[in-house]
Amino acid sequence: MPRGDGRLNHDLFPGEKGPQDACGVFGVWAPGEEVAKLTYFGLYALQHRGTESAGIAVSNGSQILVFKDMGLVSQVFDEATLGSLRGHMAVGHARYSTTGSSVWENAQPTFRATATGSIALGHNGNLTNTGELARLVAEQGPDRGELNYPYQGRIEASSDTDLLASLLAGHPDLSLEETAMQVLPKLEGAFSLVFMDEGTLYAARDPQGIRPLVLGRLERGWVAASETSALDIVGASFIREIEPGELVAIDEHGLRTQRFAKAEPKGCVFEYVYLARPDTSIAGRSVHASRVEMGRRLAVEAPVEADLVMPTPESGTPAAIGYAEASGIPFGQGLVKNSYVGRTFIQPSQTIRQLGIRLKLNPLREVIAGKRLVVVDDSIVRGNTQRALVRMLREAGAAEVHVRISSPPVKWPCFFGIDFATRAELIANGLSVDEIAKSLGADSLAYISIDAMVEATTIPKDNLCRACFDGVYPIALPDPERLGKHLLEGIEQSVRSDADGVQSLLGGAGAEDALRRP
Repeated sequence: MPRGDGRLNHDLFPGEKGPQDACGVFGVWAPGEEVAKLTYFGLYALQHRGTESAGIAVSNGSQILVFKDMGLVSQVFDEATLGSLRGHMAVGHARYSTTGSSVWENAQPTFRATATGSIALGHNGNLTNTGELARLVAEQGPDRGELNYPYQGRIEASSDTDLLASLLAGHPDLSLEETAMQVLPKLEGAFSLVFMDEGTLYAARDPQGIRPLVLGRLERGWVAASETSALDIVGASFIREIEPGELVAIDEHGLRTQRFAKAEPKGCVFEYVYLARPDTSIAGRSVHASRVEMGRRLAVEAPVEADLVMPTPESGTPAAIGYAEASGIPFGQGLVKNSYVGRTFIQPSQTIRQLGIRLKLNPLREVIAGKRLVVVDDSIVRGNTQRALVRMLREAGAAEVHVRISSPPVKWPCFFGIDFATRAELIANGLSVDEIAKSLGADSLAYISIDAMVEATTIPKDNLCRACFDGVYPIALPDPERLGKHLLEGIEQSVRSDADGVQSLLGGAGAEDALRRP
């Protein structure tokens, strides 16, 4: 669930970064509507999926304008900016970096000018064959599909999305739809895409369907988005999920669909555990209902005598409700969260830093004192937040603190769009459950089993990616040296930077209203 400041709930401890999703994507085709504002509100609903940068591209049928910057959606856009982005369709993106640094050049939508027009692309996921894709881009040469701008040579952007945009722009003799049908089968890894040229909106999902992507209907148009909650906020009705291996195209002639690969569903189970909003549905299953059921099953698998069940706000709340229901132990809120403590450009002093988690959570002593507590959270990555939380509860007078986690131990990194810590940093890698409990200072610690977690989703086990828990990856991975967030920053390619392209296309044509760079 998004916090009041838009950041993920695990970011409660200075320097402690919990599981971060790659991005949220939103696309809308709606002539006669204020598509930039619809996209803004859609991205607002998806803010929890990416908090580093945000951007919107709009098309009026003859030109694409792009505006993107670092920061939260509410920080990047204002009324004047949105008013300058006029058109009948738009693509929006909220980013957290999993490939490429957190810099302006890697903010999305990514833009490419071609010999026949231009494209704008938003991507949620992570491609695993970036080395191969970089070679394909280099083989296209400087004149394949892109206008011959100055400064062409090295790229400034360093994301897998930048490579994909270059590949989609690399076939001037084909339409974007035809090019996509050639390029998409060459991609490996996770990708939920929204992209467009001047006249058509596209949405596509990898054959495994690792990241969610849904289709919605407006009275006068269509919407594609990462989560159903984004459809709700703009008043769109849910139609269906975009299928794994499917390319959807929407234009003045209506909606059409093609399959570029056979569907082999392996949806990310961590979407149910933590990443998606609780008011989202995935594969017909309410995320909130799944989390409550995980809590119920956790209570059956890991019972304990206690006086109060309480969540770590707010991501642990649904599972804590389920645990209380199944155990018969009263549910209560033992912590108050300050939703207005968010990112700041003022670096805290050492004294303030030592306050740690207290900046964002404060215990209700009258609720906690003398009680045996069951503290329910959705996951543990490094353990710093839980360690500080246990210490805080003891200082508030808790008699016992029993930690219960509604997902199994996270032991393996994710290569498909979640920026987990490296394996060496994962607390569950190399320590037993009892050793972790001792490290946290808890009286006991227990995790839900993989089978119980999966059963709570109602999705067949073989249709879910569980790699971060069991190390079984649904897609073959290349050499570890060919994986990593900053891999592309050392690769020289014959493509220009996204930023140069936008400036070249828009300069002198109202660019100051469509593009802002810090």
